[in-house]
Amino acid sequence: MPQITLQDPEIRKYLEEMVSEAVARFVAENELRAKEISLVERVIRVEEELKALREIQIAQMEAIEKRFEAMEKANQQRFEAMDKRFESLQREMDKRFEAMDKANQQRFEAMDKRLSFLQWSIGIGFTFVSSLIGIATYLLVR
Repeated sequence: MPQITLQDPEIRKYLEEMVSEAVARFVAENELRAKEISLVERVIRVEEELKALREIQIAQMEAIEKRFEAMEKANQQRFEAMDKRFESLQREMDKRFEAMDKANQQRFEAMDKRLSFLQWSIGIGFTFVSSLIGIATYLLVR
């Protein structure tokens, strides 16, 4: 049997071809795996970014809700203060109208007394004048 050595050019050429093919296949397979791994890593990064964005959005929404709640409380306090102010103004206006009503009642009563006095005075005056005319005509006609 002939002895095979690595010094033989044919064997060396054959081994180089086999090794280069094996390396090429290994590299091709690993390139696909590397691309797959790269894609998987990218997908994982994208998912992590989306998760981070969701968390940021949730935090922003919570901050907005807190802000709206604070604004709502402030508006509620303002409306309550305005209600109290309007109630106090209403009470003051009621007091003023009651005072004006009393003053007007007093004026009307005073005017009623004056008119009553004038009515009696005019009545007595007409009666007196009528009586004088009647007496004068009775005395003159006779």
